[in-house]
Amino acid sequence: MSMTDPIADFLTRIRNASMASHRWVDVPASNLKVRMAVLLKLEGYIKDFVLVEDPIQNILRMYLRYTPDGKPVFASLQRVSKPGRRHYVNAGQLPRVRNGLGIAILTTSRGVITDKQARRERVGGEVLCYIW
Repeated sequence: MSMTDPIADFLTRIRNASMASHRWVDVPASNLKVRMAVLLKLEGYIKDFVLVEDPIQNILRMYLRYTPDGKPVFASLQRVSKPGRRHYVNAGQLPRVRNGLGIAILTTSRGVITDKQARRERVGGEVLCYIW
């Protein structure tokens, strides 16, 4: 299966699984997706993740988090930079998602980091997505 935007697929699978109240979601693994899963775990949007080894394509299994009343801990997962239109920002233009309540995930020269880390390190890059 050919996929033009694996990050949008990653976010859509998480969004769909959380709306269906699934305990976990499986996505095809890549180094970028694993790093994004690390950030989602550190920020508290998922419980945990496991890399399932497979000879053809490794699978990234993410265990989703919900509030005590059964709602997902995030309200929105929004793709910003797309294959047809990339969105780059410098250190002075870093976005504040929901006035600091959400996060933006960026790819920078220092790796895949959140907007808060990018602000601390004074580095810009490509804005992948907003999560709040």
